Amino acid sequence: MRYPMPTLTSLAEVAQVLEHHRDVYVRWSAGPESDCVQEGSVDALTGADLPGLSANPLDVASWWEGSAALWVARRLYDYSHLREEKGEHVRPWVLTGEAVDRGPDNEPLIRCREPIAWIDPVVVREATAEIGRQEGPWGTLNRR
Repeated sequence: MRYPMPTLTSLAEVAQVLEHHRDVYVRWSAGPESDCVQEGSVDALTGADLPGLSANPLDVASWWEGSAALWVARRLYDYSHLREEKGEHVRPWVLTGEAVDRGPDNEPLIRCREPIAWIDPVVVREATAEIGRQEGPWGTLNRR
């Protein structure tokens, strides 16, 4: 099955997706061609079979007082190390999904409902720059 998707090229474009969809996630992988045809995945650290795909929610929390773009920036920045660690075939992309459980890092494990768009690397760079402008120490979730 082919999943033709547009490519989002700014934080504002990613934030705009949240205005039109619910249960939105970002996933760092090779994309929907392989992900949306499988029911589960494997934990990279332990090798345990997981009942869904690891993803990071993009829906803005009700308590958040900042902009949707800054929320998205944080979500992208938190896991931006995955491309370096897993290789160039790993890219961020946006999808809607159904949470089926929690993973070993308490992340949602989801089933893919609808692939929406790729996220261009320029957006990750924009997210990194935006986080760099924030006060206080914002670090990635890289646990090396």
